[in-house]
Amino acid sequence: MRPASAQLGRQFGKFLAVGASNTALSFVAYAGLTAVGVTYVAAGAAGFAAGAVNGYVLNRRWTFGRRDSTGARLRYLTVQAAGLAATSALLWLLGDLGRIEAYAVTVPIVTVAMFAANRSWTFGRPSRLLLDVDRRRAEHAAGPG
Repeated sequence: MRPASAQLGRQFGKFLAVGASNTALSFVAYAGLTAVGVTYVAAGAAGFAAGAVNGYVLNRRWTFGRRDSTGARLRYLTVQAAGLAATSALLWLLGDLGRIEAYAVTVPIVTVAMFAANRSWTFGRPSRLLLDVDRRRAEHAAGPG
């Protein structure tokens, strides 16, 4: 069994790789859509959505190795929204540093926070209580027996 720190580092590396693929996919989608005449705002939204879906699928399967669920999807969307809000807030707070410098400070902070949120909350192991509830539901659905 690997030490917890090795697993954490491996997961963070995968998380960064998924993030890079999200960025690349978002850019390709944006560039392709604008090339065929889609407005840049709509293309940007579609590109972001493509990257977010890619991130959910790859992080769920590859980075954290979890099953798909409605709850995980909603938690992932919540983390994405929080990351967007945190990025915007930090850029506003650090704006006196300069635009590029503020972004360079913001991105690592938000990336680590989003990794922690996704690892512990979005794709974290379900609590014992939730496992017991699921087991009881399954037993109830099976009926007497």
